[in-house]
Amino acid sequence: PLVDTHTHTFNLSALQSIPLHSPLALPPPPRRPGPTPGILRRRAGAAMAARAPYFAPEEGARGIRPGESPAAALRRILATPGAHQAPCCFDALGARLVERAGFPICFMGGFCVSAARLGLPDVGLISYGEMVDQGRLITEAVSVPVIGDGDNGYGNSMNIKRTVKGYINAGLAGIMLEDQVAPKACGHTEGRKVISREEAVMHIKAAIDARKESASDIVIVARTDSRQAVSLDEALWRVQAFADAGADVLFIDALASIEEMKAFCAVAPGVPKMCFSI
Repeated sequence: PLVDTHTHTFNLSALQSIPLHSPLALPPPPRRPGPTPGILRRRAGAAMAARAPYFAPEEGARGIRPGESPAAALRRILATPGAHQAPCCFDALGARLVERAGFPICFMGGFCVSAARLGLPDVGLISYGEMVDQGRLITEAVSVPVIGDGDNGYGNSMNIKRTVKGYINAGLAGIMLEDQVAPKACGHTEGRKVISREEAVMHIKAAIDARKESASDIVIVARTDSRQAVSLDEALWRVQAFADAGADVLFIDALASIEEMKAFCAVAPGVPKMCFSI
């Protein structure tokens, strides 16, 4: 043969015997079956585990099982040991890429949805209706649980209850709620301000009430921006209060060191913690 398809070496003497004007007709190489989607997901999970030892890519913990709610799937994943990576997405195609890459959870971020849908920065311009609509399109496209960014709930406690119920109906597995004043700002900017302790805790309680009223198990992710706005001690107080109110996951934005992360993880040890990796 002119080409050995197994070693990709060329027979030069055979090539030299062919006139320049003659067509070079080679038999097509044998078709080999490619890897299945399941194999691709396992390879992706193994690759991520090699890069991040705390990543837990157990095949049994991934995806929403038949008869299982998105929130139940998310709770099952969070109950497994290790750190669970949840890349951000802003549309259905991005969510499918996250799922195809083997990640167990997807996060719909307000920053990226505002940028992609409106072409505007994350300064409180995206609305509840636009986020719910985007979330519904995303959850319909994937079979992994999706956490939706609920910003500051788009209003007071009554608005928060409506927001939580809307996210439940859109098929989102979790909702993240923060304690910034309106209009809110991106978590990576200076000059943020937060509402009072009492109002912040009331918002988390309102979210839990909405969950109960909907007979849902949506995961409530309680976020505080008080680390940058006030102090680390204030942020630690707030996440403890959020845990006492019934939040399922805690998040302090803008922690400044490993020591601060350790102090955060020491609060409510039985409650999962979230962090952003930029």
